[in-house]
Amino acid sequence: MFESEINAAVGLGDEIPADVLARFAESRATVTKKTIIPWSEHCTECVWPTCYQSCDLYEPRKDGRCRRFRDGMVRINHEDALNSYLLKISFKRWAKLWAPANLVLHSLDSADRAERRDLRIARHIQAIPLISIQRVVTTKRYAFKKRRASHTSNQRESPNCFLVECYNPNSEAVSITLSVRREVDPLQFQRLIVMQPGFNREQIAIDEIRRMVDLSGTFQIDLTPNEITDGLTLVFGAIDFAIDRSFVPVSSTGNDRKRDNSEPKICKCVVWDLDNTLWDGTLIEDGAENIRLKPEIREILKELDERGILISAASKNDHDDAMAVLRRFEIDEYFLAPQISWNPKSQGIEKVAKELNIGVDSLLFVDDSSFEMAEVRSILPEVMMLDAMRYQEILHLSECQAPVTEEGRKRRHLYREQVVRENVRETFGDDYLSFLRECDLRLTLTSLNETNVERVHELTQRTNQMNFSGNRYSRQQLKGFINSAVVETFVIECVDRFGSYGTVGFCVVNIQDSRMIDLMFSCRVQGKRVEHAFITFLVRAAKSRNVTFSVDYRKTKKNAGPGKVFEDLGFEIEGEIDGVIRMALPATRPLPEECIVSIEDRTRKPCGQSVV
Repeated sequence: MFESEINAAVGLGDEIPADVLARFAESRATVTKKTIIPWSEHCTECVWPTCYQSCDLYEPRKDGRCRRFRDGMVRINHEDALNSYLLKISFKRWAKLWAPANLVLHSLDSADRAERRDLRIARHIQAIPLISIQRVVTTKRYAFKKRRASHTSNQRESPNCFLVECYNPNSEAVSITLSVRREVDPLQFQRLIVMQPGFNREQIAIDEIRRMVDLSGTFQIDLTPNEITDGLTLVFGAIDFAIDRSFVPVSSTGNDRKRDNSEPKICKCVVWDLDNTLWDGTLIEDGAENIRLKPEIREILKELDERGILISAASKNDHDDAMAVLRRFEIDEYFLAPQISWNPKSQGIEKVAKELNIGVDSLLFVDDSSFEMAEVRSILPEVMMLDAMRYQEILHLSECQAPVTEEGRKRRHLYREQVVRENVRETFGDDYLSFLRECDLRLTLTSLNETNVERVHELTQRTNQMNFSGNRYSRQQLKGFINSAVVETFVIECVDRFGSYGTVGFCVVNIQDSRMIDLMFSCRVQGKRVEHAFITFLVRAAKSRNVTFSVDYRKTKKNAGPGKVFEDLGFEIEGEIDGVIRMALPATRPLPEECIVSIEDRTRKPCGQSVV
């Protein structure tokens, strides 16, 4: 359902190819029940109603609200489609589809009747001669549809997926961010959907969304095109939760196993096979002089590097010969911890993860051999897979959609510096703490602001192992923290005598009760006592104000190791609510004096400088 009462335009659909129209009709045979979501046009930067006076992009609709779609929501009749029509939308800058929603299911007959009734009412409204009365009735009508979307039901049936159908008439792929959230809950579900040219059907498991968002009542949902050009046109069919018999939850990167839905998949490193994958030909058979890089490989490696996605290799070849070829192609600098030997590739991939200190489930393995992929899958089922025939799709995979930031561009060089650190560390033998003191680790704390919000957003999306809450904040949520009177934020940068780690951490503290509600660190500083030093700094600041400092910790398999920091410092459990453990440090507990990490506080409420 859509804003039919304000969007009177009707398209003929002549520009949609017949085969695409047939694809839109397929869901009628597989969907048995669906929701009715009242979609409307909205703005990603909306600060209604003040923006109507201040924003240069404001263009009034009949009801006075802002026109964010160039021609509104144009209805194209298509009786065989799941909704009996399609929606043609030409997005203006900052435009998005938004709606309140619930999981109340309707049979297709019931949904069809509701759509026909809505269209009849809309035509009566549009026929009202007085614009002032038409505006009032229009506003009341859509307000009624939104209120209806807040009604819940005791029905036992549940949809099995969220279904999006879209025809992309453009020559380039279009990425769209799906967000599902409750209004007052910082947790939200997000998924990047890539709409390739032509017809697209995306099905997202309802259980995957439920793991992040409580869907028992009313929630909000939006679809936001990313980096759009003004006037970008897409045609949508079904955009609803549904019981779809055709839905089978599988990995978007081609694994023949069910997806681990506990958290969204994020690729931190692409591990390439070499022969007939990165290049055409086999090194041992064709010889180095006859090897040629595959088309677009250079551009793909460069873009992955720009996004901060690391690159490595797992190949059965002679190490020195393969590296010589990479140097000849002038791409060897991209490859970190390459594992080139005659050992099983699963062993090589494990070594890549270990040397880069990232989880194997954040690796994407690209290979042309079904045998090699099966061997890796049998040993490391968490690893994402991509057949080498699809290597040109890699930049469009949802798992690889990291924003390009200055921090991301530096990530490969930061890992190179880490190799130097490890070499120096070996000279200290088992005396690891002495090595850390020799490193001269220094933290600089600043508040969240407009200049660092993009890097913090990237950090919240990528951090798994040292994320003590599991939260992944949107840019809008982070910007809401900037001027908040309720929370204090800390953006943490780290350097040592070998170089800079960049921005490595983010913390949110509730000022009202001196409680840490969020803390996350990049895995690059794991094991360097940085988290110990920072938490000690917060405790000391609280003690100076004669208040008790507490923390919220949502324990998971991935953060259990780093979570031992609270035990190390002597925190005691006070209780647990909905999986979140509340801990506090007794006032009589002495704080450690390790003298390993120095901290300079440049936040809006500076507490000075300390060494802990």
